Amino acid sequence: MKLFEFEAKDILHKYGITTPMGKVVSSPAEAEAAAAEIGAPVALKSQVLVSGRGKSGGILFANGPAEAKEIATRLFGSTIKGLPVNNILVEQKIDLIEEYYASLTIDRQAKKYAVMASTSGGVDIEEIARTAPEKISRHHVDPGTGFSQDTALELAARLPDIDREDAIRLGNILHTLYGIAMDCDAELVEINPLAKTETEELVACDARVIIDDNALFRHPEFADSLYIRLEASPAEVEARKQGLAYVDLDGDIGIIGNGAGLVMATLDVVHLFGGKPANFLDTGGGVGPEVVRKGLTVIMSKPQVKAILVNILGGVTRCDLVAQGIVEALNESTARKPIVVRMIGTKEEEGIRILKEAGIESYSNMEDAIKEVVRI
Repeated sequence: MKLFEFEAKDILHKYGITTPMGKVVSSPAEAEAAAAEIGAPVALKSQVLVSGRGKSGGILFANGPAEAKEIATRLFGSTIKGLPVNNILVEQKIDLIEEYYASLTIDRQAKKYAVMASTSGGVDIEEIARTAPEKISRHHVDPGTGFSQDTALELAARLPDIDREDAIRLGNILHTLYGIAMDCDAELVEINPLAKTETEELVACDARVIIDDNALFRHPEFADSLYIRLEASPAEVEARKQGLAYVDLDGDIGIIGNGAGLVMATLDVVHLFGGKPANFLDTGGGVGPEVVRKGLTVIMSKPQVKAILVNILGGVTRCDLVAQGIVEALNESTARKPIVVRMIGTKEEEGIRILKEAGIESYSNMEDAIKEVVRI
């Protein structure tokens, strides 16, 4: 789950990292009042879950309350990279003399957290790596030993052209980011830019935090947020509510299976035979009719879906219960779409019988079922 900038900054502030004075608003009048309260030139920052907002016109500056209201009027109702602007963070404009970069993320190839810092903040870390790799300092965290304060200070001190006091401040922030990641189950905690002001303070001017979806049950403060996270499609939002492992794709063949590997293989073979999957949906193992019914209901509600493929390998999953869920979904849904079923394994005969009574033919061979759904 991606957090909005203001949510990420709330976390940083809680852990003692300095952030600009700011307030989230949802109307031009509120933007005017917030600018008056801050009492200084302000930045108006569109709260959308994409990067590159500044280049897309989503971050603008105002010298006073009246100008803040006028700019907010333009921003509200606009779109940034296809996402509507529903909320704006109005915050103090920071006068900076240097920009740093600080982050902690998962290096999936190394299977470890990677802590990174740079003396070239304000631009994408990929651009820094391409044009000035010597300005990046990295450290892979051993999960057995963690990331100590001394290691953080050493990492910061390796950066070129950084004085001792800044290295200490930056090291302390890097160590704090690690603590945030551990406490929040974060896949990414990033500050860019981390601005140095004339008073020698380091201020988080922008921040990104991504929480591991699999850990959201430990963080209801994020899952229950009132702010709409429009990076998810309507089908993904509904599937998340139902507790389903679902990802939207841009094809027209709905896919449901039991097991992530099986579903991924199904997507590949659908592509092989000329079809385009509309989604990834994994029911998991040992499911009952209710989970299957919910999954099919989500897929059938997607307008782009023209046909649905159900691919079941019955081990701990019983084919008769899956068949029961399919029939229940068809009986309840107002959207009638053809369904092709491949079913083999535990209680296979009973499952085939239930489907046959409902007028649904099933296949034992996956390729035959996929060829049929692509033909349809």
